[in-house]
Amino acid sequence: GAAYFDEQGRFTDPEKNKAALADEGGNTFTLELSDEPPRRRGFHKKKFHGFWDYDAVNALFAGVPWYLPNKEFLAQIEPMKKALVDDMARQEPRTWRLPSNISVNSYAEIWANEILPIAREAHARLEFRKVKPLRDGDRTVATGEALEKPAADETLYRKWASMVAREELHKAGWRLADLLQKIL
Repeated sequence: GAAYFDEQGRFTDPEKNKAALADEGGNTFTLELSDEPPRRRGFHKKKFHGFWDYDAVNALFAGVPWYLPNKEFLAQIEPMKKALVDDMARQEPRTWRLPSNISVNSYAEIWANEILPIAREAHARLEFRKVKPLRDGDRTVATGEALEKPAADETLYRKWASMVAREELHKAGWRLADLLQKIL
């Protein structure tokens, strides 16, 4: 879910504002969450996109410290990963199936449109600060900071993101199996 900003750092519609700056899928924004210790010297701020690729998924393995060396972390989560995959394979997820009259050629667009409200919520749960233009090769993109806002439902961003990641991975596995059955 890409976001677009105007020169003042406010969200904008790129259809209406041709000068809108893209956030590059979150790659140009750092993320600060309320459940993390304050940054210290030598610790880099995480990227918004990287959080979704790594932290939101790894939060499914509660109890394993995130700060472990990668090899040790992977060894500790391996049995949990197997149990999660087994659970996802056995339990059919809600709302994964598309109507039978939909062509497989339409699946990607339908799935992309389905995720847009979640992407909007992922952005709405954050406050974007210090947004400014950044020259990136031959184009200009938005860069800045994303900070967790208190949520109305009091769920921490990491917990919410992890629940979203689990649900989406669960559906994706079933959808991939279904798609492969239909095209092979």
